[in-house]
Amino acid sequence: MSKNVLDYETVALDQSDNSIVIIDQTRLPGRIETIKLHTAQEIWDAIYLLKVRGAPAIGVTAAFGTYVLAKQIVEEYGEEEGSFEAFYKRFRQQKDYLNSARPTAVNLSWALNRMDGVCQQAHKDGKSLGQILEALGEEARRIKEEDIQVCRSIGEYGLSLVKPGDGILTHCNAGQLATCKYGTATAPIYLGQERGYHFRVFADETRPLLQGARLTACELHSAGVDVTLICDNMSAMVMKKGWVNAVFVGCDRVAANGDTANKIGTSVVAAVAKRYGVPFYVCAPTSTIDLATPTGDEICIEQRPSEEVTEMWYRERMAPEGVKVFNPAFDVTDHELITAIVTEHGIARAPFRESLENIKRGIR
Repeated sequence: MSKNVLDYETVALDQSDNSIVIIDQTRLPGRIETIKLHTAQEIWDAIYLLKVRGAPAIGVTAAFGTYVLAKQIVEEYGEEEGSFEAFYKRFRQQKDYLNSARPTAVNLSWALNRMDGVCQQAHKDGKSLGQILEALGEEARRIKEEDIQVCRSIGEYGLSLVKPGDGILTHCNAGQLATCKYGTATAPIYLGQERGYHFRVFADETRPLLQGARLTACELHSAGVDVTLICDNMSAMVMKKGWVNAVFVGCDRVAANGDTANKIGTSVVAAVAKRYGVPFYVCAPTSTIDLATPTGDEICIEQRPSEEVTEMWYRERMAPEGVKVFNPAFDVTDHELITAIVTEHGIARAPFRESLENIKRGIR
């Protein structure tokens, strides 16, 4: 039996040649291809060019990337006494470089800072460079395992919000391809599939990069889920017809007031759901909750190349030469449009400042 996309790990570490192995998501759904990342440039490019994407998967890639690059630095400088300063200078340079790949997904900086903290603490504890490297490897693997558990827990909480036979709409890809397993927004769908819930799922295609068409439809179909692909501008029609009982979307950053940044078009889905009385749920690991960002207005929104709109996926250019293009990768959904934010530690509801703070406080 041939393997499908769910049979591959989204992000993995290959110790044999000190590399990260990822599914090249730009090749899906036509071809399942894994690639190896060895250098800082290769890791940066993979994140920026969306070969690996989704906030949790980016965070895991960053963690493994930090370890892979740290191992190279140790090999460069050796483990002689007193070499930590030279090692750490290069370590920080590589960390800052990776952090510049994509600004909106908080998991990137979160994972990098977590690895940095382990590095500094190990040095304070008098560890050698070899021991520091071992601690970094353990932390990177821990971040991956935590992601799997986080997604499953989000799935359990999300599943409590729906019932068997419900219609669910999702936007972009917050599935297994965006995480290490289960996904965030798709986790309730996968758990429901295991338990015979027979959900009917509508996947927005998600222009201009078509993550819903290429990725979500691909993985849900591979899992045997009843999934129907729709164009982005069809969400109002399927909601008006009563085919959708809940919307589940992922999230790259949650502001302190409950505003959320997710793939461009998410705020449109939220507004339509509000109009038709469909509950709108944001599935967000607590690592994406950024209490230091007061509102969505302060979230930095990544601007992508114009060619993604005018040329990508088309045999011939589909817009006039020289036309101006506005291509933000994300938009911000106002907290007033959000029914609840589903985390691995519980479900946050309005007022979000209080509920999000309580969830974060509870895990400190």
